[in-house]
Amino acid sequence: MVKNINSFAHQKFNYQGTKIMPYKQFVSRVLGFAMLTISPVAFSATAVEEGKQIFDMNCMACHQADAIGKAGFAPSLTNKELLSVASDKFFMSTIRDGRQGTGMPPFAHLGKKKIKKIVAYLRSHEKLPNRSKEIDAQRESYGDSRKGELWFTQICENCHGVNGEGYGAGVAGPAIGKPGFLNQVSDGFLRETIKNGRSNTRMRGFAGPSGLANLRDSEVDDLIAFLRSLKTSSRTQR
Repeated sequence: MVKNINSFAHQKFNYQGTKIMPYKQFVSRVLGFAMLTISPVAFSATAVEEGKQIFDMNCMACHQADAIGKAGFAPSLTNKELLSVASDKFFMSTIRDGRQGTGMPPFAHLGKKKIKKIVAYLRSHEKLPNRSKEIDAQRESYGDSRKGELWFTQICENCHGVNGEGYGAGVAGPAIGKPGFLNQVSDGFLRETIKNGRSNTRMRGFAGPSGLANLRDSEVDDLIAFLRSLKTSSRTQR
């Protein structure tokens, strides 16, 4: 009884008599909520550290330390916009299957557990909320690929190649016309990337007043429709 009274006496109440949550408990809950907002999957510090070790042994030679990438050679995997729009499934399938026709080989031999730890390491660099579920749920594009080709020629071809073949064509941007990429991404992923770009890279946004081209939503969808057609394209430079 005395113990219960003492416990009650040390609780804090506001002037209306409502119990106030202890400060440490409040901070703990806020931080926990923040972590859930950043990434839908919670990774342990051990998984992150082991993931870094696996990354350093298998990926760092191309993607550089901290996965920051190298222009014209390998893309950044810790870019904050990429981490915000890409799902764990996107990362895991890309690591497992590689990108046929590019310098990215498959790493299926690592097994699911090690691949998940690499993803945990990449996720540890997040600075923006993970919006991948929301973005992948966006509507599909029903644009006009013929109009999209005109935009691609004007604003994408110089960096990504005539058929979006990427670095293999001696250009600065990664391959965006290969089945290994297009089969892994949603139209929402493409839409967000075209509109907003990727900070600290050569990929600038192409929508809004500050965009390089200020594309309308319909024009972005035209471009997506054209990108989807590149999987079977044998387009030649004009």
